[in-house]
Amino acid sequence: RRWLAMGRDRPYNSFGNGSAMRVSAVGWLRHSVEEVLAEAARSAEVTHNHPEGVKGAQAVALSILLARTGVPREEMRRELMARFGYDLERRMEEIRPDYGFDETCQGSVPEALIAFFEAESWEAAVRNAVSLGGDADTQACIAGAVAEAYFGGVPGAIWAEVQKRLPPDMVKVVGRFDTAAGRHGGTAAKGDP
Repeated sequence: RRWLAMGRDRPYNSFGNGSAMRVSAVGWLRHSVEEVLAEAARSAEVTHNHPEGVKGAQAVALSILLARTGVPREEMRRELMARFGYDLERRMEEIRPDYGFDETCQGSVPEALIAFFEAESWEAAVRNAVSLGGDADTQACIAGAVAEAYFGGVPGAIWAEVQKRLPPDMVKVVGRFDTAAGRHGGTAAKGDP
């Protein structure tokens, strides 16, 4: 609100997790590591120009690129830890007892990625993220975006329910995005009817 009221269109040095939450399209629409990192930075810097805000967006976008191109999870984990310095070797059971609300990239992006790494399906990734508590909706958004790329989509039954709740124009936007991203109805997870 303060940013909007300033009457200027400059970023405000934020490292909040909003930059990471909104970046998933970059991981689908760019095709090389260099392109993904550059576009994720551009996406973040509009509002979240603190280095941690940029890093969080880059980590999520790169995760999606790696996931959708078939990179094995352990290789993804190693790449993300080396590139961004996140500790992704922790386990959900270690994080849960003391985890609280943290809206920073550095305090929620690694946890969302760990929720994905410990999941065997899109739904399990989202449930893992929510089970941590804290900024659960944002963490679920991040974990779900990476899981969608890795597992081949959102399960058909869940997507069908979502479509019932969205206005028709929003469903059309998703369809246009699927086409632009080269996703062939990218909403039915592998093995899902």
